[in-house]
Amino acid sequence: MALERFGLIKFGGVERTVVGPDLKPGDPAPDFVAVNNDWADVRPLQASAGKVVVVASILSFETDVCDREVRRFNTEATRLGPDVHVYVVSMDLPYTQKRWCGAAGVDQVTVLSDHMTTDFGMKYGVLIKEARLLRRAVFVVDRAGKLTYVAYMPALGVEPDYAEVLAAAKAALE
Repeated sequence: MALERFGLIKFGGVERTVVGPDLKPGDPAPDFVAVNNDWADVRPLQASAGKVVVVASILSFETDVCDREVRRFNTEATRLGPDVHVYVVSMDLPYTQKRWCGAAGVDQVTVLSDHMTTDFGMKYGVLIKEARLLRRAVFVVDRAGKLTYVAYMPALGVEPDYAEVLAAAKAALE
């Protein structure tokens, strides 16, 4: 049974339950499965073995904050180089993600849906149980599969510290 923590985050002004543990730097990054825009299962950590991985958890591509965040990571992904792979995970259905990415010109990050299994949400402590959405967080995984950076945003509308995330990704390359 997954760990449940009530009152860790508010959604719609009401305290909600977050499923899963808060991870911390030094923890092994949990393997997870999500679905890509073609509805195929993807194991991002296995698919990116030997690379540094950035995983951003967002509420929905259809919100202003998430829109800005994904566009920013898409721009930054080109500057990070080929040894860093950026994934963005939400509970949006794959066809919604595909449509949004096409309209936004997002092509440097890989977007994944956790809608089918909530595997990512439960293992990374970002699943908001009552809303069946993910809370905003960012994780950096080094080449050996360890978390080197973990940031859970204190509220759903708060964007990550991009400079910190980028510095952590660059440091994990060394």
